[in-house]
Amino acid sequence: MKENVIEISNLTKSYKKNRGVIDVSLSVKEGDIFGFIGPNGAGKSTTIRSMLGFLKIDSGNIKILGMDSIKDHEKILKEVGYMPSEAWFYDSMKVSDVIKYAADVRGIDCSSEAQMLCERLKVDTAKKIKELSYGNRKKVSIVCAMQHRPKLFIFDEPTGGLDPLIQKKFFQLINEYVDQGATCLLSTHVLSEVDKYCKTAAIMREGRLTMLETPHIDDETFLSFYEDAE
Repeated sequence: MKENVIEISNLTKSYKKNRGVIDVSLSVKEGDIFGFIGPNGAGKSTTIRSMLGFLKIDSGNIKILGMDSIKDHEKILKEVGYMPSEAWFYDSMKVSDVIKYAADVRGIDCSSEAQMLCERLKVDTAKKIKELSYGNRKKVSIVCAMQHRPKLFIFDEPTGGLDPLIQKKFFQLINEYVDQGATCLLSTHVLSEVDKYCKTAAIMREGRLTMLETPHIDDETFLSFYEDAE
């Protein structure tokens, strides 16, 4: 029986008077590609940042890879490939230096895997970050998240700015890593991505979670969540 890689129980996080997430509970099993969907501001990023120990939560319990999200924060980050929704790097750094720095932080040599990823995603490692388009910065962020072959991938809106060919290659890579034992949580507002690539899914709306057993959601149901959230 496959184990839960992510376990969230009754997570609540508020921002003073502003809504964050309310009583969120979910689990993601080993080998899953889990679609985490909903409109902007629904609470997806807050949930992810809480999972990784970047936010102080109000209440609830979170376990990632069997470890406590607060007590084992640093250990979890070593085992997770996290891509935030915004790809922020030092503009003056070369792409090759950014990728190497991301590996050095973990104390491992990822040069071989990084080279493969750069070739697959067509990343120009000789350029400086300031010379890159938004989409090309996204590709650098993908390489940084994948190169250490983590047990768990967490992608927050990863495909924005990517052309259709690179999007396809990105999901091919996810499937390859999952076939080799990894697990993936994909946060997105693109229904077609979830429908095509994810095994299970959940919808966030106004800080609350609605679980779904399969990602095959009809457009009318999905759009109703967006309309209600506006």
